[in-house]
Amino acid sequence: MTETDSARDRSGQAFTLFLTGFLVLFLELACIRWFAANVIFLQFFTNVVLLASFLGMSCGCMASQQKRDWLELFPVLALLAIFAAMALLGIYSHWTGMVVDVGNQTSPQEIFFGTEYRNPDVAKFTVPIDLIVAVFFILIALLFVGLGQRLGRTFDAYPNRVMGYSYNIGGSLAGIAGFSLLSFLRAPPAIWFGITCIGIAWLLRSSGKLTGPRILAMVGVVALVMVPNAKQTMGGAQTSWSPYYSVEYNPKTLGVTVNNVGHQQMVPFSLGGASYSLVHLLQQGSGGAPFKDVLIIGAGSGNDVDHALRHGVERIDAVEIDPVIQGIGINNNPDRPYADPRVVRHIDDGRHFLRTTDRKYDLVVYALVDSLILHSGYSNIRLESFLFTREALSDVKRVLKPGGTFVTYNYFRQGWVVERVAAMAQDVFGCKPTVFSLPYSDKIATSSQVGFAMVMGGCNPRIANAFATRGDFWLNRLPAQNIGRNGFDQKPDASPPGERADWQRIGPATITHDTGTLRFATDDWPFLYLQDRLLPNLSIRSMILLGLLGIGMVFAFLPKRQSKERKPLSIDGRMLFMGAAFMLLETRAVVQLALLFGSTWLVNSLCFSPP
Repeated sequence: MTETDSARDRSGQAFTLFLTGFLVLFLELACIRWFAANVIFLQFFTNVVLLASFLGMSCGCMASQQKRDWLELFPVLALLAIFAAMALLGIYSHWTGMVVDVGNQTSPQEIFFGTEYRNPDVAKFTVPIDLIVAVFFILIALLFVGLGQRLGRTFDAYPNRVMGYSYNIGGSLAGIAGFSLLSFLRAPPAIWFGITCIGIAWLLRSSGKLTGPRILAMVGVVALVMVPNAKQTMGGAQTSWSPYYSVEYNPKTLGVTVNNVGHQQMVPFSLGGASYSLVHLLQQGSGGAPFKDVLIIGAGSGNDVDHALRHGVERIDAVEIDPVIQGIGINNNPDRPYADPRVVRHIDDGRHFLRTTDRKYDLVVYALVDSLILHSGYSNIRLESFLFTREALSDVKRVLKPGGTFVTYNYFRQGWVVERVAAMAQDVFGCKPTVFSLPYSDKIATSSQVGFAMVMGGCNPRIANAFATRGDFWLNRLPAQNIGRNGFDQKPDASPPGERADWQRIGPATITHDTGTLRFATDDWPFLYLQDRLLPNLSIRSMILLGLLGIGMVFAFLPKRQSKERKPLSIDGRMLFMGAAFMLLETRAVVQLALLFGSTWLVNSLCFSPP
């Protein structure tokens, strides 16, 4: 080989190292986003996708000496994995007899919103989520074996290891930057997988393995990932990819679905949604002046903004983390609340906004803050986890004016969550909060399931005193009917029979502690939806199952020993603990960066950057 040929060969190897680094990180992020959106409830377990990609790449490196070229199988494996995801979603969507059991959500150790709507007791077929996770753990891991194998072979052939590693790291950074750019541009999955398949095609061509059937298979991959969005579009829905979700907007119902789970719905003021007005009506009905300066965290598509504007508010800071969801509210909310000049829009993490704003507010609202997704594959904190900690409520207290009000409401699912939020509010604000259950109940047991609940904190005793002296408050289901009326003065029994059902009783509820341990969520333990400091049974089962599958894959790809003399398998302790330290440091970095700079997609991308 001439010196020119040798230089050309090294140049090709350097590019291969760069390209494989790019593809591994790019495909990893693409899989985390696409499979989370299309494998039902996998959005709560995206760390499984991350672990699978690491495992597959590592197994590929171990298989670098094998004769079988695993990259040849990538087109077929990709088709299989994507088809399996779509088949599972199709069955679940069209057959109500199938239930996915996500940790017994009727009495859970950890709550996963949106997973509890089907009753396993009456199901014809129940699938545990850990089984679904295990299947896709293997399928996704196999996708990365070919890239890992090509990486290992090229590293073995490249003469300068340090320089080769530098090329590979450069490619990894480029992969993260490229995917982050596509996320910013809201590019659809066809673009992600199209770029991946082009890169795979180049690698196959360089080794003479790019055949017609493989090209067709990769074209099929790109076409297949377009099918879910195409079906939604044909049904009249509009689908966009935000940096966090696949967001589907249905103009017929004004509903917003994220990752195939119902998320929120715009309700015109003339038709309903009176509970969004409740805090304003209580303030005015108890003799207080209308709130002037309001902060709404989780403003979403605009329901809370709309109702606040109807009650004399002078300025609203509307904070929403997802630009696509806010855009749906701006462009499609029938009442156009975001067009009002009193509204200042912010795309930001709510906790980050609380810590950096200098404004003071009469009212701070956590408006149905539930993300339905993990912040990062490196941890199991959700996008809103750092909003529901004792320290976060201290940040709320800092931005409240003297006598200001804090309110949070949601379908909290379990009584112990309501108790935790109320207890933290009392601890931080120094005053007992007022708790409401809708429909009305005078008691909330920590062991019971709950529906819509509201916790009103701060040290403004006016509303609590009004209930104590004037009795119950009555709320009409039609928001316009409440304007100009004082709910404390309403007597629904005196209304015509046809109108009595329109009135809803509102009154304080007492929380009765009858199970578990009252434990605050903190920045060191930001798990509002985890019942106690424990590893849920679901997590333990999954760790055992995935651990066994991972060990099995490692043994399957271990280099075969050629010598007849069988030496016992040894473990390199240094490498073992370096790997463990790497994962621990990455996990810690994700949590700390989310806390310091917000749980935004940009922070998430930075956390994936290789050291």
